[in-house]
Amino acid sequence: MKDIKGKVALVTGATRGIGKGIVIALAKAGVIVYFTGRTEKEYEGAVKLSGSLKTTENDVKKHGGIAIGLKCDHTIQVEVEKVIDTIMAEQGQIDILVNNVWGGYEHFNNGTEFWKEQEFWTTPMSRWNSMFDAGVTAHYMTSHLAAPIMIKQNSSLIINISFWASQKNDRGVAYGTAKAATDKMTATMAYELEKYHVAVVSLYPGLVRTESVLAAQDYFDLSNSESPEFIGRAIIALASDSNVISKTGKVCIAAQLAKEYGFTDIDGKQPIPLTLETC
Repeated sequence: MKDIKGKVALVTGATRGIGKGIVIALAKAGVIVYFTGRTEKEYEGAVKLSGSLKTTENDVKKHGGIAIGLKCDHTIQVEVEKVIDTIMAEQGQIDILVNNVWGGYEHFNNGTEFWKEQEFWTTPMSRWNSMFDAGVTAHYMTSHLAAPIMIKQNSSLIINISFWASQKNDRGVAYGTAKAATDKMTATMAYELEKYHVAVVSLYPGLVRTESVLAAQDYFDLSNSESPEFIGRAIIALASDSNVISKTGKVCIAAQLAKEYGFTDIDGKQPIPLTLETC
């Protein structure tokens, strides 16, 4: 296993939820973490949930870690370019890229039924556009800009956060299609980057206790849920694996990685891995 202390990571979309948990976990492991978001102050913008760039920074500081928040709209290329340029000017390297930024479910924030999805013909086109513009395209754009740096380093890791919806026929055509596109992008990026020793993996969380899920917890069975930091621990395990290239192009399940690498959630437990039938 490799020591990742002092490595440099970029985590996109990390003012709250899974992204924030990943930042905290990586920083606790000694990684220098840059993270992005659009929310500078609590409860501003479209999503009326707690979380901001400054809040994530402060929460990391409580654990003695290093995290630098950069405001960025990942649908705007010049803003993403500025993020990459800032990291390179200050650190000269990007070892880990976590593509987590997402869009389309901003309305699930007030405790209403979380997955009461509409048929695709009654779903507004804005849902599709957000999931692809702020999700798939944003992942592609950030990877496109970071890849030349990682190729020169000859050893890096790209994580694309995805989910079982990519493999399952269920309501939510936009969501499932976007996740399927993410997994295909992972496989093809991996094919092109493997010879440069850059691994690319799709990583599936389970049911995560994000702010949105907790706001709607009456609709969920949280008995097998995961903390936002748990998927960060999965990323630490992958980044520490000297043979992570053997997983390139593949789908990895966070809870399955916990069994493989022997880590637990913050409560000391190992969640049961979801499957296509149980997700």
